Amino acid sequence: MKLGFNIVANGAHVAGWRMPGAEANAAMDIRLWKEMARAVERARIHFMFWADGIAVRHSAKDDDELSFNPRIDVFEPLTVIGALAAVTERLGFVASASTTYNEPYHVARKFASLDYVSEGRVGWNVVTSWSEQEAFNFGLDAHVEHGKRYRRAEEFVDVVFGLWDSWEDDAFIRDKQNGRYFDPAKLHTLNHKGEILKVKGPLNVARPIQGYPVIAQAGSSGPGQDLGARIADLIYAQHKTKDQATAFYRSVKEHGAKAGRDPDSMLVMPGILPVLGRTKAEAEDKFAQMQDMVHPRVGLPMLAEVFGDLSGHDLDGPLPPPLSGSNSVKSAYDKLVELGRQPGMTIRKLYQTQAGASGHCVFVGTASEAANLMQDWFESRGCDGWNLIPPFMPGPAMECLEWLVPELQRRGLAQTEYEGDGTLRGSLGLPRPTFHSRGAHARENGTFIGKPRS
Repeated sequence: MKLGFNIVANGAHVAGWRMPGAEANAAMDIRLWKEMARAVERARIHFMFWADGIAVRHSAKDDDELSFNPRIDVFEPLTVIGALAAVTERLGFVASASTTYNEPYHVARKFASLDYVSEGRVGWNVVTSWSEQEAFNFGLDAHVEHGKRYRRAEEFVDVVFGLWDSWEDDAFIRDKQNGRYFDPAKLHTLNHKGEILKVKGPLNVARPIQGYPVIAQAGSSGPGQDLGARIADLIYAQHKTKDQATAFYRSVKEHGAKAGRDPDSMLVMPGILPVLGRTKAEAEDKFAQMQDMVHPRVGLPMLAEVFGDLSGHDLDGPLPPPLSGSNSVKSAYDKLVELGRQPGMTIRKLYQTQAGASGHCVFVGTASEAANLMQDWFESRGCDGWNLIPPFMPGPAMECLEWLVPELQRRGLAQTEYEGDGTLRGSLGLPRPTFHSRGAHARENGTFIGKPRS
């Protein structure tokens, strides 16, 4: 199985930073991040992963309520990748960059540059922004509508691919004798004029080492799966049960096949938040302590986009009907509604469920028991690997690396050495896209016609 390591701010559990031994300022401690990257590489994990947004994303009703939220101060991930690439040699790095509130030239240039800085070890997690706070930071009074976000994303990705293909792999001849720096026959200026975007090009960076950085995508809605089927190497998923995982896995592979893809070229990797102990009882005590520390002023805003303001409700009472017409993440909305309908579900139980891992699988037990679950999903074709999401740092993160990963390695389920050519694509067993292999320059009436990779 493929393994990623996903660090969320000060930890994935919103109360983790309050635990004894937790480093409360982990999100802004670059020395800790460097130590963590080296430890992740020693464990032979394929990549570190950052989900990201370009705002203080929240549903708090005022600053006082917001002051209980620990996910405020976070590094810009591409900057961090530059620092961590310098202290590692084989570990990959995958980070989000929104297609909604970025421009394709910026994204293409930054990731191409990082591919050279890291010597071929980066990936782009293609996301559409979901929070209104991001809209407010970019001159808008309301968030872009869901359908338009995905139309922009489709065109945006094709433009980025086209910019990465501005130059053929051997375009820069740098002929000192005759003074010619590049072969003009191998320059391909984009001149894109589409429904939403207009970008001339060419990119002022050579074609990336990996051809294209590894492409990750996390959308689980219909439009999200369509986009992922066309472009993604990695599909980042959220599931709490094996049945959900296997159904989604089948759907992803079917979408890929319909798009002309080899389904095995699309790696489905759900997240798991492991709360580990030397014994199951020890792990359960640790988890119960974290759950008890979830302050209602953190928990209630996590439900607000789906259920509205719940501050006047009995926390141990049932959920009210969900709001209609949400413009947030559709798949997350649907999953939260489904959880809210479970027998015996209360407001407090639901926000505690979200506090743990925001829809991901939460496992509480020993490393051996966690490996059993991960192996079961993997062998049942519910995933191609996992993203490990520690609840806080540094303790649980190191327990993942020192207890859980070695157990997977002993079972022959996880690599003990990096494979491939030194790039992230090579490590993951993914082919390097050849020039124009995604059809990025195929045009009809001046608009990109997206095609699957060869």
